Amino acid sequence: MDFLAGCIGGAAGVLVGHPFDTVKVRLQVQSVDKPLYRGTYHCFQSIIRQETTFGLYKGIGSPMMGLTFINAIVFGVQGNAMRWLDEDTPLNQFLAGAAAGTIQCVICCPMELAKTRMQLQGTGEKKSSTRKLYKNSLDCLARIYQREGLRGVNRGMVTTLIRETPGFGVYFLTYDLLTRSLGWEPDDPYMIPKLLFAGGMSGIASWLSTYPVDVIKSRLQADGVGGKFQYSGIMDCTRKSIKREGWRVFTRGLTSTLLRAFPVNAATFATVTLFLMYVRPDEGRKDCEPAPAHHAALQQQTHPSSL
Repeated sequence: MDFLAGCIGGAAGVLVGHPFDTVKVRLQVQSVDKPLYRGTYHCFQSIIRQETTFGLYKGIGSPMMGLTFINAIVFGVQGNAMRWLDEDTPLNQFLAGAAAGTIQCVICCPMELAKTRMQLQGTGEKKSSTRKLYKNSLDCLARIYQREGLRGVNRGMVTTLIRETPGFGVYFLTYDLLTRSLGWEPDDPYMIPKLLFAGGMSGIASWLSTYPVDVIKSRLQADGVGGKFQYSGIMDCTRKSIKREGWRVFTRGLTSTLLRAFPVNAATFATVTLFLMYVRPDEGRKDCEPAPAHHAALQQQTHPSSL
C-alpha cells in the first residue's frame, strides 16, 4: 500500500511541477550569445504563446513512466537501510536517503535524458510546426540508443549520481529535522499545513545543495541535440560554461526550480499521507504521532525526485 501511495503522490508532484522543470531546462541550456528568454516569467510566457500550454508539459511521459520504478527502488532501499542501521537518527536518515538516491540513478538518468531532449524539442517554434525528431519518450531513448549505444542512453550518469546521492540525503535529513522540531498530534488542526511545509522546505533544501551539478547535467544531456557535440566531459563542460558565462551560470533556472520544489514536494508528501490515512486510518494516525519510529515510516513514503 505504501508503494501505491508513493506512486499516487509522485504523480501528483510531477503534474504540479513539470511546467517549472521545462522552464528550468530551457533556461539552463539556452545560448548565452543568442538567448531566447530573458528570465523565468518571460520563458513561461514565450512557451505558452509559441507552443501553447502543452509546450510546458513536453517530456512528461518520461518521468511518469519512470515514477513506478523510482518509487519502488527509493522505498525499498530507504526502508532496508534504516532497518540495517537500526536507529532513527538524523545522520542515519541522511545515509539511508543517500543510498536510495544512488541506487535509483539507474532509472533516473535515462528518464531525465529523454525528458530533457523532449523538453528542448521544438524550442521557439510554433505549435503548428510539423518538424519533430522524437514521437515520445520511448522513441527518444530508442533513437539515442541506435545512434550512440548504451553509453548515449546513460549520458550524464556521473553527474546524476553526484546530484542524487547527497540530494536525497539532504532531503531526508531536512525532513527529519523539521518534523522533529514542528511535531504534531493525530488531531492537530495544523497537521496538513505542517506536512506541506516540511515536505516543501525539504525539497528546496535538497535542490539548493546540488543545483550547480544539475546545470552541468542538463547541459551534458542536451549536448548533441543538433548533431553537434560541444563538451567532452564534466570538467570540459564546467570549464567552458564558467569561461563564457561566469559563475552565475550555476544559478540559471534556479528561480523556476525553487518555485517548483516547494509545491511538488508539498503535494507529493500531503497526497501520500492523506491517501494512507484514508485507506489505513489506524496506521495513518500512528504515522502522525511524534514517536521516534515514525520518521523512518513516513520518509519512505515520499522523495524529492527526481527532486
